[in-house]
Amino acid sequence: MPKIRLIPYDVVDYLKTPQQMALYLGATVEEFGHDTRAILQSIGDIARAQGMTAVARRSGLGRESLYKALAGDGNPSFDTVLRVLDALGLRLTVAVDDDPAIKKAQRANARGSRRRVAPLR
Repeated sequence: MPKIRLIPYDVVDYLKTPQQMALYLGATVEEFGHDTRAILQSIGDIARAQGMTAVARRSGLGRESLYKALAGDGNPSFDTVLRVLDALGLRLTVAVDDDPAIKKAQRANARGSRRRVAPLR
């Protein structure tokens, strides 16, 4: 049987353009929702693709602080996340969730209903 040769994969090798970086982060948010570790990991991947030293300089953070903030177990402040996104040339946007359960809850709240309808997640 022929030997199988495995090639190491690093997503950073494929994040070449700002559009690819934005799509990658957007896909992470779409796929993992509220999993902050996954989102921070993706932001960290994009930062590595652009060069951590350059991102640290543009964000005003120390390089070690940046690594720590974007580690899987990191817990950066919201201000830090926004500064890093800005340094990466990305921005946070907000959109209406098309989830029918959320729309139902919004309609119930708009009618002043005392009965609380929680969105299904």
